[in-house]
Amino acid sequence: MELLPKFPELKELHRSISVRTVLDGELVVLRNGVPDFYELQRRTLLTDRFKIELAATKYPASFVAYDCLYKGSRSIMNKPLLKRKETLQSSVSESGRIAVSRYIPTDGVGLFRAAGDKELEGVVAKRASSLYYPGRRTKDWIKFKRMADEEFVVCGYIQKNSRTYSIILGKYHDGTCLYKGHVTLGVTREIISQLRESSSTPFTAIPAGESNKSAVWVYPDKVCTVEYMPNTKNSLRQAVFKGFRTDMTPEDIE
Repeated sequence: MELLPKFPELKELHRSISVRTVLDGELVVLRNGVPDFYELQRRTLLTDRFKIELAATKYPASFVAYDCLYKGSRSIMNKPLLKRKETLQSSVSESGRIAVSRYIPTDGVGLFRAAGDKELEGVVAKRASSLYYPGRRTKDWIKFKRMADEEFVVCGYIQKNSRTYSIILGKYHDGTCLYKGHVTLGVTREIISQLRESSSTPFTAIPAGESNKSAVWVYPDKVCTVEYMPNTKNSLRQAVFKGFRTDMTPEDIE
């Protein structure tokens, strides 16, 4: 397990499993009862042993198992999902470091709304009879993400390569343009061609980050809509450019 040195609190995880199995699942780090993706990501980057041990104590990770692929030496991937769930439930003894993902057979809409109320990412709908196909996406499993739309001022762009661009986003507050992040998905050369380049940045100082040093600044006279996954860090996670708002001015979104 490559990540085990980063998560020493999971070294005894195998003791919670009664038979030799291969499980599918994910690591989560909870803060205030809600998974914190950024804390999990931060922990994967730690290299100092003292900091790793400190993080393991302060915000311990847990493994959430949601499927069972092998029982003993026998593959059960060709069994229906609910049969695999039964094997999973009978094989794992839950503890503070491992849990079995729950499911409900009906009212997926209600579950999605409940996930939104708890500020969770969303839900995954799976056909009860579905088989497990390693490395493949199928229509039997569909992820429904909780997304939000927000308007930003277009302040510049970065050309990452011949085909990839990122738009630099900002918002005005008390007459000052504040940096709010980047968006790359959905940005094309045609979109960039609609921007008017400027010799100066609209920010009082160039935002931190190595990529911003190569930014091309533009006149901050366009507003765009960005779709992203809401989170507790107020960052633009999984951001997608949705288009310009010709009915709004930068002052409208201060």
